[in-house]
Amino acid sequence: MTRSPLQETITGRTVVLDGGLATLLERRGHDLTSHLWSGRLLRDDPGAVEDAHREFFDAGAEVATTASYQVSFEGFGADGVDRDEVERLLRRSVELAAAARDAVAPDGWVAASVGPYGAMLADGSEYRGDYDLDVAGLRAFHRPRLDVLASTVGEGADVLAIETIPCLAEVEAVLTELDGTGVPAWLSLSAADGRTRAGEPLEDAIAMAAGVAEVLAVGVNCTTPADARTAATLAGAHGPAVVYPNSGQDWNATTRQWEGRSAFDAEDVAAWVASGACLVGGCCRVGPEDVHALRRLVGVTT
Repeated sequence: MTRSPLQETITGRTVVLDGGLATLLERRGHDLTSHLWSGRLLRDDPGAVEDAHREFFDAGAEVATTASYQVSFEGFGADGVDRDEVERLLRRSVELAAAARDAVAPDGWVAASVGPYGAMLADGSEYRGDYDLDVAGLRAFHRPRLDVLASTVGEGADVLAIETIPCLAEVEAVLTELDGTGVPAWLSLSAADGRTRAGEPLEDAIAMAAGVAEVLAVGVNCTTPADARTAATLAGAHGPAVVYPNSGQDWNATTRQWEGRSAFDAEDVAAWVASGACLVGGCCRVGPEDVHALRRLVGVTT
């Protein structure tokens, strides 16, 4: 079927994203404590990934974000997986999300997830931005995976979700690789108190994205709900914003567990939308029940 382009739809209404895919997979009993995180299941139990996407669509999500966040040539290569197999797993992530979309929500969309360099390191550095690579090194890291996932747009995926970017160097790297490709993407940063996790002004990242035609929305993910409104206001002042915070709990990279209590409240979505968010959802520790409540509050009826 022919679905409306996401970039056109968000000019007229708010679109509801999914929640934390890994959270749902863990809830279903899967062990995601390895450095490959949910990416491992693309290889070991792909049916579980598709089922999780279906559950989010059943709950009211309109966009499935693929399980490719943690998939990189370097990360899987450390486990002895060759490059051809990694490329196949990247494509599989899109195929599984698209199959769930087509079965449950054929008017919906698939966002191919492009996780940060820190996700490959698996040490929590996407929440700090203290990388050991410069812009050139980050471009070289992102380029092969971006090339593969960009090739799926129009062939299962509808958009790239460039997610959890913690510093301006990585913003520059991914935007440079994206610029001129004609592939639609949203850019979502890991931020706190109106600044990137590396401490730089969030406005600088937003301004950098403004010059790239491929970027359909800019915002934050895996930030706390308390920080989401500030980020939505900053991004929304320049154009469409994307906001999908985590539960507000803290990630312990040593124990590989979330700590504290959830502060995610779907009632907050009204403030995000009023500030300019047109793509709203949740990230880590946000489940289908939260997405269901969020969709009800947004009032999507299509």
